Amino acid sequence: MEDRKQILCSYNGYRREICPIILGHKKDGQEVALVYQFCGESSDALPPRGGWKCFWLSKTKDVRLRDGPWRAGSSHEQTQRCVDIVDLDVNPFSPYKPRRRLTR
Repeated sequence: MEDRKQILCSYNGYRREICPIILGHKKDGQEVALVYQFCGESSDALPPRGGWKCFWLSKTKDVRLRDGPWRAGSSHEQTQRCVDIVDLDVNPFSPYKPRRRLTR
């Protein structure tokens, strides 16, 4: 996340191309990430420019990093509900009080 690398992975059996935006945990301790999926497959239709997804990291496989433009979509107007305890947020002005801030 700090180097703003795109991620290629498999999630729930679908090939995905994503940029992770928020990393943290659910209240039960499960590791989760709010990601912006801009290409690949999904169980539901992906909008032409991509969409926001909540990924349980335990279901993510075959992860590879690659260089490419960072994608985060347009700013979302709703409060995210994916990550309960935010460890890291790429937004330097994060309203979620992340435990660690990126130094860019």
